[in-house]
Amino acid sequence: MAEATERTAEVTWRGDLLDGEGTIERVGTGAFGPLEVTWKARAEDQGSLTSPEELIAAAHAACFSMALSSALAKGGTPAEELRSRANVTFVPGTGITRIALEVEGAVPGLDDDGFRSAAEQAKDNCPVSQAVTGNVELSVDARLRTS
Repeated sequence: MAEATERTAEVTWRGDLLDGEGTIERVGTGAFGPLEVTWKARAEDQGSLTSPEELIAAAHAACFSMALSSALAKGGTPAEELRSRANVTFVPGTGITRIALEVEGAVPGLDDDGFRSAAEQAKDNCPVSQAVTGNVELSVDARLRTS
């Protein structure tokens, strides 16, 4: 069994919530940073800044793609390509209320029903989905790409 892993990110915030600003200084791998964040970018006009929800969307789309890829391969129908998107809904004062996953796949030998079923299982079983289950509404829209 694989050993547990731990990932890190460092953030600096200056000021209060509404008028302050923050910087995601770095992540442990150095893959990105610094990234600026503000309340306005989170709750109003994002402009060119990121938000926690955008980063959750990226993490969820990647996690879901990995889970679906694994399930398809284990089922004997490996994907040629999966294009996934996560749409995270944030309501100021409430929080994240919904994550809608979308996936389009090129999967030889699999029909629409099989692809939708595998996508539903991946939605339920990817670790990011499991982290938010019971807290937000989760959905998936899965479509096979036609030639």
